[in-house]
Amino acid sequence: MRLFVGVDLDGLADSIANTQARLPDTGGLRRIAPENAHVTLTFLGEVAPDRRDEVENALATAVNDAGVDPFRLTVGGYGVFPSMQYISVVWAGVRAGGRELTRLHEAVEHETTALGVDAADHGFTPHVTLARMDDARGKAAVQRLVREADPTVGSVEVSEIRLTESTLTETGPEYDTVTRVRL
Repeated sequence: MRLFVGVDLDGLADSIANTQARLPDTGGLRRIAPENAHVTLTFLGEVAPDRRDEVENALATAVNDAGVDPFRLTVGGYGVFPSMQYISVVWAGVRAGGRELTRLHEAVEHETTALGVDAADHGFTPHVTLARMDDARGKAAVQRLVREADPTVGSVEVSEIRLTESTLTETGPEYDTVTRVRL
């Protein structure tokens, strides 16, 4: 099973689509499906199905240890990874709720690395992926948009994290919730 732990953005698909519509219509830029929008706390990668209970228990421990109550998450603005010079991901940032997301990320990563999952090799930046750049054809237009636009996407109430299975298909990933852990 290919798994990640995240926060879904239920109810923001239309706002995500409107924010994506502002992205330049250029070759090399692939928009993600707005209904798949989420904030990834930790990507676990391939996990054997017989370890599911172990992972679910680790997530319950992580949520308890993080001590995060339900909170308001506000998404807006544009950013890119890894840099403005080499863009592979275009994202919307987190304007409110970043502290809570960071605490959840740290607790989840602590528990899952104890299970043998490799920790991320980069710092945690809470974000919502909007599009991926396959090549540099639209780089200048994306750079201009990131510098000049500051959209507000919207807000959601976060009351749980989700363990999600990601199945890669030719038309993009398909997500299925494996379990939910309430805050």
